[in-house]
Amino acid sequence: MSKMTHEPVEVVAGVDTHADTHTAAVLDMLGHRLGTREFPTTPAGNRRLLDWVQSHGTVTAAGVEGTGSYGAGLTRVLRAADVKVWEINRPDRATRRAKGKSDPIDAEAAAEAVLGGRIAGVPRSRDGVSEAIRVVHMVRRTAVKARTAALNTLGQLLVTAPDPLRGQLRNLTTGKRVRAAANLRPGPDLTDSVAATKTALRRVAKRILDLEAEIGEAKAELDALTQHAAPKLRALMGVGPDVAAQLLITAGGNPERLTSEGSFAALCGTAPRPASSGKIVRHRLNRGGDRQANRALHVIVLTRMRYDERTRQYVQRRTSEGLSTSEISRCLKRYIAREVHLILKQALQPQPQQIAA
Repeated sequence: MSKMTHEPVEVVAGVDTHADTHTAAVLDMLGHRLGTREFPTTPAGNRRLLDWVQSHGTVTAAGVEGTGSYGAGLTRVLRAADVKVWEINRPDRATRRAKGKSDPIDAEAAAEAVLGGRIAGVPRSRDGVSEAIRVVHMVRRTAVKARTAALNTLGQLLVTAPDPLRGQLRNLTTGKRVRAAANLRPGPDLTDSVAATKTALRRVAKRILDLEAEIGEAKAELDALTQHAAPKLRALMGVGPDVAAQLLITAGGNPERLTSEGSFAALCGTAPRPASSGKIVRHRLNRGGDRQANRALHVIVLTRMRYDERTRQYVQRRTSEGLSTSEISRCLKRYIAREVHLILKQALQPQPQQIAA
């Protein structure tokens, strides 16, 4: 009598991620729950989560909430084990009202989303040159915001400064005003309003100079990184280090996310949305997608509308057809998204070279 052979059971996993713990759920292909368990968010905990999920059968896919934040480390572990990972949106309010809210319920909902095809997409890769660009770009962006806040503080201090001090600095350009404020020499008596205001202006000005130096260093690093990662992208008109960095961050380090130029346009919020009525044929603004990527495309459009002759001719032709500047800009964003998509697909292939730190 021949022995019975059992095919391996196929399962899907769902994970609700948090700062300190991850809760995982495993379902079979018919949606039956096989188990839920909580694990710490340590490297050892992530490996234990993987082992526990695989103990139920062959893992066909895993749905993970927050792959770009709390779930980033777990996503790396799952991918290293050749588990297909999908990014899952958190349940909406209607679903939570119907099913309730708890970590096991959310983990099971993530697994059910994988089975039902309700996935947000392939998560970004969090390693390689794309991740290096992301972290440098993030630091530069926060430094730019801090510099803007410091410049506003300097201006507010100057508005209420004593007359002699205000007259000394108010007519200077921004750069000269910052340097002049940094060179102020306040007296030792801070009970004097002039001395106290000089001290405050000097501190804020030095903060601005330090931030400007930090921004410059980060920009130079982004210049080198983006030239290394996507030289053809940098060669496009209107694409500088900051714009190239944002587009590479949006694409991520894995080209499988860019399934088509249409999906990339949707990812950047440039896929048109029809808004026609009667004889009027129009498309409205798409507010979906990555708004920072949309902003990067907008910078390219503004640059080309000013300096590229072909783009200027296109603007003139479309204006004569009755389109507004905003509508023309949206059309140009869509064309540029198509142009950028092909270059990014090529650029995101493995890069064997390394650049010096």
